[in-house]
Amino acid sequence: MIVLASTSPFRRQLLQRLGLPFLAVAPAADEGAVHGLPPADLAVARARLKAESLASDFPGTLIIGSDQIACIDGEILNKPGTEERARAQLRRLTGREHELLTAVAVHEPATGRTEAEACRHVLRMRVLSEEQIAAYVAHDQPLASAGSFKIESLGIALFESITGADDTAIIGLPLLLLTGLLARFEVDVLLRRWRNVPLLPPAESR
Repeated sequence: MIVLASTSPFRRQLLQRLGLPFLAVAPAADEGAVHGLPPADLAVARARLKAESLASDFPGTLIIGSDQIACIDGEILNKPGTEERARAQLRRLTGREHELLTAVAVHEPATGRTEAEACRHVLRMRVLSEEQIAAYVAHDQPLASAGSFKIESLGIALFESITGADDTAIIGLPLLLLTGLLARFEVDVLLRRWRNVPLLPPAESR
């Protein structure tokens, strides 16, 4: 069985594209407990933490965790939490490029093994007026989103260019990286097999 350590509907939708049966569960992890690392390393550490946090609950599975960090001028943009801070972050990003680092981890509780990687995208935001920023924040309410935008929603209209290898990463789960990591655990995504055994839906959804 495969477990996605996330309750994000967007990550669930992305994983469904692979056609693998899985169970989505909230991670039992405090991602704020990991800090003080460079942005890419921090994203990887938090993705690992989320995946490994469910190990005792799902010992016979593979567990997927993911994390995303936005940064500009070497500074991490934390989730804003309030509309005021979201507007302030967008004012800082308007007309400029920033980085979005998305990490994914796959953990196998039975062996204690974790494989994790991150990918980088560069996003250039359009020049936005104060009225446009306020309207966007009111519409999308990106208070729990890295960088104060939801690119899977109206947030796509904030940008004039996005550069990177995997467009699924900017939504929150890099499927190119994930498929490669699953292969390291002998998961054949096309045949839906794990070590030549068919992957079955979790009992709760049968």
